[in-house]
Amino acid sequence: MKRGAESNAARESQIVDSIMKRLRQEQRCVVRKRHGTAFCFAGDADLYGSLRGRHFEIEVKRPGQFPTDLQAARLVNWRDSGALSGCATSVREALAILGLTE
Repeated sequence: MKRGAESNAARESQIVDSIMKRLRQEQRCVVRKRHGTAFCFAGDADLYGSLRGRHFEIEVKRPGQFPTDLQAARLVNWRDSGALSGCATSVREALAILGLTE
């Protein structure tokens, strides 16, 4: 693995950790990190869970990065089914997807 790839992954993982830490402070919120395996659907979002009975899917990216076409399509599928979904590059953006504020 290239040195740059390692630092990129670490920065995204820090964003994921920050979002999860903040969401765990919310009452009636369950959040999980999805780890890609052969048993997952390609393009599924990084974080999923439920906030006060409403399912959510959040794709996490570093600032300046965007979801792949497949990831964006999966988020639209979830949104069309009634879930809260979106792409976040920060805790603030993740909270906005869920209708929460700092």
